[in-house]
Amino acid sequence: MTKMNMLQAINSALDTAMAENDKVLCFGEDVGVFGGVFRATSNLQQKYGKDRCFNTPLVEQGIVGFANGLAAQGSVPVAEIQFADYIFPAFDQIVNESAKFRYRSGNLFDVGGLTIRAPYGGGIAGGLYHSQSPEAYFAHTPGLKIVVPRNPHQAKGLLLGAIHDPNPTLFFEPKRLYRASVGEVPDEDYRLPLGEAEVIKEGTDITVLGWGAQMEVIDQAVERAEKDGISCEVIDLRTILPWDVETVANSVLKTGRLVVTHEAPLTGGFAGEIAATIQDRCFLYLESPIARVTGIDTPFPLVLEKEHLPNALKVYEAIKSSVEF
Repeated sequence: MTKMNMLQAINSALDTAMAENDKVLCFGEDVGVFGGVFRATSNLQQKYGKDRCFNTPLVEQGIVGFANGLAAQGSVPVAEIQFADYIFPAFDQIVNESAKFRYRSGNLFDVGGLTIRAPYGGGIAGGLYHSQSPEAYFAHTPGLKIVVPRNPHQAKGLLLGAIHDPNPTLFFEPKRLYRASVGEVPDEDYRLPLGEAEVIKEGTDITVLGWGAQMEVIDQAVERAEKDGISCEVIDLRTILPWDVETVANSVLKTGRLVVTHEAPLTGGFAGEIAATIQDRCFLYLESPIARVTGIDTPFPLVLEKEHLPNALKVYEAIKSSVEF
């Protein structure tokens, strides 16, 4: 075990995958000698050469189109989109090509080896073009997997799981935790399962659900709620698509209450899908309406970033309101 921050854990996962399989390739904007804008790919070009870790032109549609072609021919591409906000020029390639390759050929060919990494979310004073959380746009697309880690241990294990998964996977990294989140990480290869949520803390009064950087916010809110005598069950969803309905439903059947929180805006956010599914599965067991604590329905602001983000106080207030309903 080595103490790492999230960036180092991601770098370790890429290093591990590239060492094990010559077909694993890393590419994107400035990922070569520069190591990427956040240095997630530091030293990989020096170690594995320019044929396996290299820069691309500043064209996201081209990056993903190129990655689709490589994956279709049996390579294992790990493409980096420099910021998740810049993924939209590649939307057609991801939604209409990556997600549908296997289906349209009747499983004769696929791009299952493809992983797309992208830093997402606020908290770095990045303004409207460097702070968005676009997971819900892609969650509407059968054929993809979507993964979001919460800490270094999860980041390495889930990224290796994504690289080895036989489906194209979007791996959204909470960039405000890149250097802020530190923990013990195994040096060797290990893979965490995709599609399985993790119950981080058991409780009896209310279920609090999130993913990525919001898990840190949830921890702060729950600590405050438990001082009020509220027993909180905390779940990290980890995988947005496919999401672990059973784990969440079983928790809500026990607690009778649910708060879901994410950074993305309220309208059309993935919390709405979760709320609809859980009320369908657990309606007769609910003690209060399912609450959503999210970003505001505006473009992501620069000056008012703290007001925009769903912070620990907002989550705590939702917990209190739900229990006192």
